[in-house]
Parts: sequence; C-alpha cells; structure tokens
Amino acid sequence: MNAFALMFLVAGLGLIGWLTARSRAARFDRGGAKRLHSLPAQHGFFVAMWVVLPALLFVAAWGAISPALVKQTVLEHPAASQLPQFDFERDALLAEASRVAEQPGVAAFDPVAQQLVAPTRAAKVRYDWIGTAGAILLAFAGGAYAFTRIRASFPARSSVERGMMLMLLVASLIAILTTVGIFLSLLWESVRFFGQVSITDFLFGTHWSPQVIDPARPGRSLGAVPLFWGTFFIGAVIAMIVAIPFGLMSAIYLTQYAAPQVRRWMKPILEILAGVPTVVYGYFAALTVAPAVRDLAVAFGYPYASSESALAAGLVMGVMIIPFVSSMADDSIAAVPTAMRDGSLAMGATKSETISRVLIPAALPGVVAGILLAVSRAIGETMIVVMAASGAANITLNPFESATTVTKQIVDLLTGESEFDSPKTLAAFALGLTLFVITLLLNIVALRVVKRYREAYE
Repeated sequence: MNAFALMFLVAGLGLIGWLTARSRAARFDRGGAKRLHSLPAQHGFFVAMWVVLPALLFVAAWGAISPALVKQTVLEHPAASQLPQFDFERDALLAEASRVAEQPGVAAFDPVAQQLVAPTRAAKVRYDWIGTAGAILLAFAGGAYAFTRIRASFPARSSVERGMMLMLLVASLIAILTTVGIFLSLLWESVRFFGQVSITDFLFGTHWSPQVIDPARPGRSLGAVPLFWGTFFIGAVIAMIVAIPFGLMSAIYLTQYAAPQVRRWMKPILEILAGVPTVVYGYFAALTVAPAVRDLAVAFGYPYASSESALAAGLVMGVMIIPFVSSMADDSIAAVPTAMRDGSLAMGATKSETISRVLIPAALPGVVAGILLAVSRAIGETMIVVMAASGAANITLNPFESATTVTKQIVDLLTGESEFDSPKTLAAFALGLTLFVITLLLNIVALRVVKRYREAYE
C-alpha cells in the first residue's frame, strides 16, 4: 500500500476512534448520574490523537528507512553481482530498476537493471506490507490504550491541549531547524571553499572571472566585489528608486484620498503584482523593457548600450516589489491614531500638510521596515536578473551598462560542468552564504523596527 493510501486509512481509523470515544463518553453523562470532566468531543479527539499520531510518525520513519532496506535486499540478490563497483554507476542502475519496478509493462534500458526489476518489485511489495501492518498495529494499539482511559473523571481536555501544544512546538522547530540546516549546509561548503581561496581575496577582490582560474592563486579570479556592487546597484538603488515613491504614493492615495469603493478595487489589483511569477517578470524585462532601455540609451547618445543593462533589470524588479512597500506603508499609515490626524486638521493644517508632517513621520518606522524587507526581497531575486541582467562583472555607475548579481552568478556556477570540489563550483556556496547573512541582517533590522513601531501605537 502506498503512503497516501496508508495515510487515508489511518485518518479513517482516527475518525472511527473519534466517533466511538465520543459516543462512549456521552453515555457517561446520561441521566446526570456522573458529571463529565471534559466534553464528549474532547474524549473523541484524545482517542483520535492516539490513533493517528503514532501511526503517522511510524509511516514517516518507515518511509525514510524502507528505501535502504529495499536496496540492501536487492544487493543481496545473485543478479546484483553483475553491478559495477563504481558507486555512481551502480546507483544509476539501481535507480533505473526501481523506476521500472513501479511501472509494469515497461522494460529497462540496461540488461543488468532489467534483471534487478523483479527482485526490486518483490522487495518493495514486502516492505510496503510490513509498513502497512506496522502502522495499522500502532493505530489499533494507540486507540486501545486511549479508549481504556475514557471515564467520567478523565481530563481529556488537558491531554488534547498538551498534544496540540506539542504539535505546534514541533511545527515551529521544523521551521527553525530548516533555517539552521540551510545555514550549516552553506557554511560547510563555504569552509571548503575558503580552504582553497583566501577570504580576503574573495570579499575584497575586484576581479571576477571564474572561467579562467589560476590553480596557484584561484583567489585572483574570484573577487566578489563586482557581484556585491551589481546586487546593490540593481536591487537596492535602481529598484528602490522605482518602488519607494510609487509604493509610498499608492499607499497614501489608498488610505487618505481614495473612496471606499475605489480602495476596495484598487488594493487587490495592486497586490496582484506580488502574485505574478518572477519568470513572467523576467520575460517582460528581457523582451519589452530591455529593448526600450537600449533604444533610450541610443537616443541619449550612448550608442553602445547593452540590451542586458542594469537599468532594465532594476526597473522591472522595482515594479515587482511595489506591493511590498505599498502594503507595509498602507498598514503603517492606517495604524496611526486617528486623534493625531484629527488634531492636525483641527489646528488648521491642510490634508497634504497633515500627511507630510504628521502621518508620514508617525508611520515612518513601519514604512522603513517595509522598505528593508523589500530590499532583502530584491537582492535575493533570481529570475529577473538571470533573464535581463548580464553576466559581466562590472563596477559602474552607468545604469545603461551591463552588470551582474550574486544570484545570477550562483545560477551560472551551479549549472556548469565543473567538478563539485573545484573552487569555481564551491564559490557558489560562498556567495550563497554571504547573501544569506546579508538578507538575514536586513530582516532582523526590519523586524526590530516593526517591533518598535508596534510598541508605539498598540
């Protein structure tokens, strides 16, 4: 039985346990002879929790263990003696046999893999049934244990609440541990990179050319300053020049000038920009904005302008993050106490003076937090710069010239044909770690600003 069918079966057993336990608990309260400590539904949730959770944990653990057991069983088959000794080739043949085993009527391309299809299928079926039997037994055992606990005085409500708190804690830890795992994986590979390349050459070098690396001194070709500058120039300068004024002005209009009917339509339309896939923005930048920017540069007397300019990528990126700035500014302005606005108007200030001298200064912490979050979103953008920005690592203030970013170079480095242990490939992890730290610091600063803003007006 596959995992999804097994989970549906366990969920069905949990529903049966819930109905049975609720019915039994309800009988304790008939006639008023005994007063229940908890509601019948809470008794039902207690039994359902003991039916479902142990079985699902076993299914998750078995799903991680069973592939290794299947592989070990297949390797013990006599036909496995024909497998090559090289791990990569052997794993490829085993993967092919496993894939064909799940598709009856399909033959493997390699004869050795074809001989392993039958043993692989038999091992999968055997361990699937073992997993199914184990999950069902655990579900019945947990349900039986919980069912024996049901009585009028049993505090089922407290047990259910503790179980829910435990599940919420596990969900929170998964998010935290995922972040920690990402950081440690980047850190491990970055340490290997800095074992081959000096950290000073990487962080302060001004020459980036990973295509030609000197084995004696690889750091000379892996100076990341042009990448950091391109990321800052495109994501934090050009994009913000577009996003900040348009986002802030749209928020001011929607909160202070727009009629309720207009706001009800305009705000969702503006926020649609946040839901557009970034690859669509990339197509728009490469096919529409970039040629227009090149023609504009020619009109301004710059005949050698590139169609892959920093301005094209930055403009589209700025349009993409307008909803981030607008939404935070909207919430910040709306959270300013009405008494401040009314007091300013009562003193004789005009509406525009009230906005510029009262509302915006009062909402400034929230606006700044939204801008910082938008910057962190912009410098981590990939698809727009991959499709619209160039791969040329230049340090320039001319927006019509080519520039590249950290994310663009990470894509180029990891999609090449270099060895994984080479400085060229490992440089992608060092760039990723640097970008991770920068965005993490920006988010921390933004959250601290938001916290201060909330404390001021809650």
